[in-house]
Amino acid sequence: MSGIQIKNNRILYYGNTAGYIEKGKAVVDPMFENDELKSYLSNTRGFDIEWTSGTYERLAEGKLDPEGNTQLLKKCRVWQLRPDVDPMMKFIGYDELLERFGEPDPDNYRTVYDGEVNTNNLDELFAKFNLAHPSGYEGHSLSMSDVIELYDDTGSTFHYVDRFGFKEVSFQPPEQELYQGPTISM
Repeated sequence: MSGIQIKNNRILYYGNTAGYIEKGKAVVDPMFENDELKSYLSNTRGFDIEWTSGTYERLAEGKLDPEGNTQLLKKCRVWQLRPDVDPMMKFIGYDELLERFGEPDPDNYRTVYDGEVNTNNLDELFAKFNLAHPSGYEGHSLSMSDVIELYDDTGSTFHYVDRFGFKEVSFQPPEQELYQGPTISM
């Protein structure tokens, strides 16, 4: 197993950066999934393994956070207005929505996608959900009035698709509010 090493929290598999170590977990691109690597990471080093598509590409492209660590890839949900809402709410800019209807109301939206994407960049997500819908996408091409949610175990951020770019909004769907962490009663 001399072909497998861990240096600076990077998992090297015969010279290729196959993944990284974070919070005691090995995040590895599934193209490297094999018994030798599984055994080394889980049995020899004691890591839980998360096989995440796109890990190799992100590491190769040097997508890092300001501290030089691997940029954590968040999951993505796309929210679109339900078919039965007022049609005047659809495909309008954020300022017009505020003026006519108030803040985006999660009760008016439904999830049309929930999954992993290979980027946290909103412009890249806009292109992805317009040009090449990922598997499992059930909505129309991304448009004004849609909301993109980026989330991980630390929480969510919500971004309204506006006329030019995105507007970060408060948008807490009911299922998001159910679990706020452990509660301790005395």
